[in-house]
Amino acid sequence: MNKLSALCLSILAFAFVPAPAFGQLAPERLYNGINREIPVTVTIPSGKEGEAVIELLRPVTAQKVATASVLPGKVNLATLFPNLWNTKTPSLLYAQLSVGGEKIGPALVLQPMVNPKQATIPPGTREPKFFSNNETYTGLRIYVDKNVRMETDKGVIEFQLRPDVAPNTAWNFRELVGGGFYTDIIFHRIVPKLQSGHPFVIQVGDPTATGTGGPGYNIDLEQSSLQHDFGVLSMARSGDPNSNGSQVFVCLSRPGTAFLDGNYTTFGQAISGADVIRAIAASPIGAEGRPTDPMPLIKTATLVDAAPYGTGPKPITPEAPSQSPESNQPAQSPAKTEAPAPR
Repeated sequence: MNKLSALCLSILAFAFVPAPAFGQLAPERLYNGINREIPVTVTIPSGKEGEAVIELLRPVTAQKVATASVLPGKVNLATLFPNLWNTKTPSLLYAQLSVGGEKIGPALVLQPMVNPKQATIPPGTREPKFFSNNETYTGLRIYVDKNVRMETDKGVIEFQLRPDVAPNTAWNFRELVGGGFYTDIIFHRIVPKLQSGHPFVIQVGDPTATGTGGPGYNIDLEQSSLQHDFGVLSMARSGDPNSNGSQVFVCLSRPGTAFLDGNYTTFGQAISGADVIRAIAASPIGAEGRPTDPMPLIKTATLVDAAPYGTGPKPITPEAPSQSPESNQPAQSPAKTEAPAPR
């Protein structure tokens, strides 16, 4: 091999070396058992000056719970923030890197590992009841905060996940997205309006497009406090409360989906793509909300870094509500057949 060829190979090899993150907190492992160290690597971007700190932030409000100064390299969050292990009431927090008062890179999600509550539906009712026999705190699942970028044939929708309200459901969805599950998946059920006239849902997540398919497993229903509303992402299921899998629906209005609160697990909110959601909802449909050709679909869904926590775009909001006479009618009862069960 001559010197020129060797030089070219060296340049190519250098070009394919992954570039370091601009500024990042990187956990050494996903699962961190209680009362053990929590190793995290701190990367400070070049050119940034000022004190580097890690801030523990509350969900939604981004209120600071605690702050600790750090240097580049490996740190132990359990030493910096002893209350992570000492608390009697663990709650999900975000760990955000800040340099010179500027938040840098996506936060880390610190999700307490606590035995989940179980859902059952008592005989003669439709609403699930939740109970727990043991809520043992065993440690933290720690990962980099990511959004879901859903590229559809109508455009792009980006969702902010809400592990603070449904940690296991949000994790399940991002694992499916990261594994390429939502590739060429048709929106198999579109209900632009209920009998009341209120916009309802668009549903997706079955590779067979029949409404009966899934990922080959089920996850339990989680009790989420996030209200169903325009752009909110929620899990579809059958009559069994613990039949959640890969089928999800995007809400088209608060009046049309309020009756689903507590019965289905909400776990994300769209932060862009309102026009895309409406375009999908406007697709031609046949019987039972089945779309007709051309069928709207997700071309691909990917995980992308979230903005530094508390700085990103807010959830999308609906257009001004219709002033039609039907706009004052009550939402449909859960006993109606329009509930977004996949089968």
